[in-house]
Amino acid sequence: MIEELIAETISRIEAIEGRERRRSTVAKIHFDHAVRHILIELWKSVKTLPVSEVSINKRSGYYSENKRYRDNLLTFRQVIAAYDGLLAIGFIEVAKEGHYEKETGEGEITRIIAKDELLERLLELEGHPAITVPNDLNKEIILLRDKVNGKRVLKDYPDTHITERYRDNLKKINACFSKHWFDLEVLDSEIPELENRINNHKTKEPVDFSKRSLVRIFSKGSFKKGGRFYRGWWQNVPREYRQYITIDEKKTGEGDFSQLNPHMLYFTNYKELGSEDAYGRVLDGEHRDIVKQAFNAMVQASSMLKSCPSDIDLTEVEMSWGDLRDRIIKAHKPISHEFFKGVGNNLQFEDSCLAESVMLHFAEMDAPALPVHDSFILHHGYCESGEVEEAMRRAFYERFQSDIPVTQEVINWSYRKKESLTKQQNAMDIDTILKADDDVSQWRKRHELWYAISSK
Repeated sequence: MIEELIAETISRIEAIEGRERRRSTVAKIHFDHAVRHILIELWKSVKTLPVSEVSINKRSGYYSENKRYRDNLLTFRQVIAAYDGLLAIGFIEVAKEGHYEKETGEGEITRIIAKDELLERLLELEGHPAITVPNDLNKEIILLRDKVNGKRVLKDYPDTHITERYRDNLKKINACFSKHWFDLEVLDSEIPELENRINNHKTKEPVDFSKRSLVRIFSKGSFKKGGRFYRGWWQNVPREYRQYITIDEKKTGEGDFSQLNPHMLYFTNYKELGSEDAYGRVLDGEHRDIVKQAFNAMVQASSMLKSCPSDIDLTEVEMSWGDLRDRIIKAHKPISHEFFKGVGNNLQFEDSCLAESVMLHFAEMDAPALPVHDSFILHHGYCESGEVEEAMRRAFYERFQSDIPVTQEVINWSYRKKESLTKQQNAMDIDTILKADDDVSQWRKRHELWYAISSK
């Protein structure tokens, strides 16, 4: 049990500290909480895909800044005491030493991993941190970011009826999510490939199944900019693996707003986008994904992009960035004045409001709709019945008084059945036949644990 490991760890640290006096009651509460927090984070880290590191912020100011976003039980002195104690008893090691430059306000956070004894014990623990450890329902879920001296920071803010409405709505959505279990039905044999895919991706973080709720992040110090929903584990899954997401063991479908940013820009400027694809029209139907990336970069930018953004690869396009940029401007002349004006954050606010409306619609039906920017992953039945398309169209119409195409897809999982059947047909002994059902054993174990705990 994790609680037994936490209690034992606290005792072992205190036994070697050599303190002349015991900690005060308040300090003891903070110290115990710090040890518990670090151990649980380490437990989560060995259960992510791939295994990850745990961050320890060793800057004292971090624990006193913006109390709205902090765990008030985590204090600098006791976090460092817990960190030093875990090092002393050989439970952790530093994977990467952090640093902080006061002059620039820049730096990197220290990262740790579990050492041999602790690693073995964490792997042997019963349960799973995503299921066994309750979510912290007191965390702030409405976040406001801004840039201060060129650095992106979280800002405090006075609550208003608007922020309270956003928070209440998101609590309803997260409450719905908490009653269901979403997972990734990846074959055991495919997990190393998935982990390698994530390791080699520039922006993807390890899949942490404990991240089952959302926060809403606004930008540029305004509750009318940004506002998208983040920190759900499914948002970190590479696109080609999203087809393996399940909800309560059932296959899923995905609904997607078609060409959302172009539609919003045309409608807000009282122009018609027309039936021709917004991205396909630029290069006669070729290189659509690259055109989409470039279009969105031009909308997001606040000044003329003279060079190609670093995340756009033009090697297959066989033209310069300037040529592609000019082709997009020409193809979208009715809204060309919107490029390079930094309206991207305004569009994100609009699409976040659409997402909130869709998620609330399904939350009221006790059905989680998992957002991935402008698309939603749901139980396949809602796609097959047309409920997803109707909800998305309604949300868009209520906001823009116009219609928008919606695409939806239900994944065909018959290949899994065929693969399992083939293995059984080719099996030479009973052991092989029995093992055919263990192709998704990790997925199955998490589901069995979820149902065992949630049914109590």
